[in-house]
Amino acid sequence: MTAWLIGLDVDGTLVFEDETFSPGVVEAVARVRDAGHEVTLATGRSWVTAGRFLDELGIAPEYVVCSNGAVTMRRTADGYERWHVETFDPRAVLGLLAERLSEARYMVELADGERLYTDVIGEWALENARQVSFDELSAQEVSRVVVVSPRHDEADFQRLVREVGLDEVSYAIGWTAWLDIAPHGVDKGTALERVRAAREHDGARVFVAGDGRNDIGMFGWAQAVGGRAVAMGQAPDEVKAAATETTASVEQGGLAVALETIPAM
Repeated sequence: MTAWLIGLDVDGTLVFEDETFSPGVVEAVARVRDAGHEVTLATGRSWVTAGRFLDELGIAPEYVVCSNGAVTMRRTADGYERWHVETFDPRAVLGLLAERLSEARYMVELADGERLYTDVIGEWALENARQVSFDELSAQEVSRVVVVSPRHDEADFQRLVREVGLDEVSYAIGWTAWLDIAPHGVDKGTALERVRAAREHDGARVFVAGDGRNDIGMFGWAQAVGGRAVAMGQAPDEVKAAATETTASVEQGGLAVALETIPAM
C-alpha cells in the first residue's frame, strides 16, 4: 500500500480558538505519521503563525500549504523556504472594500512573507509585520488580503461579497467577521495538487479535513483526484455538502476519529 497524503486545516480542525489541540489529535497524527503516511498542513494562516504547529505535532513534511493556498513552503536543510507564491494586485479590491468598510482593519501579506497592517487585530502575532497607512497596503502585489470588521457579522460579510462582486479573486469568510481574499483561482486545493504531483502521491490516497468555507476548494480537489474530504461536525452546511464525509466536531475530537480510519502501510 502506498502512503497517503494527509492535508489538515488548523483552526477548528486541529485546534480550538485558544490554540489548544482537539482531543486525541496529537496521538492520532503520530499514529499515521509512524505508519509511514505524509501529514501536512493546509491552512489559511500565514507561515509565521502556522509553522510552530509542525513542531507541536512532531511532523516535518516536505511541503506545507499556507495563506489559503497562495503560499507553499518547502523543507530544506536549514528549515523551510517559500517554494511557490501566488500574488495579485490588491488595489481594486481594497478600494471597493474601503468604500463600504471604512472602519475595518486590514492586513496584506507580501510575496516575501512580510505582513502590513493598518491596525492591531485582536491577538494577531506581529512577528515580521509592520503597521502602515491604508494607501501603503496597495503599493505592491500581495498574496492575500485580510479584512476584519468587529461591527459586522458573517451575514454582513456575505452581503458585502455579493454587493462588491468579488469575482476576480478567491475569498473565504471566516466563522467570525473575517474576510480572507486570495489570488483568483487559488485555494488550498490548487496548492495541494502541486504538492501531490511533486510527491507523486496516488490521488486515491488523499485525505483532507477542514471546517470552513476556505476548505471547500480543497474538498472539491480531493474528490476530483479520487480522495477523501472530511468536514468537521461543526462546519456550516455548505461545507459539509462539499465533503465526502462528516466526522464529529472539533470539541469531540472529530479529526482524531477520522484519522483512525486511515490504515497502516
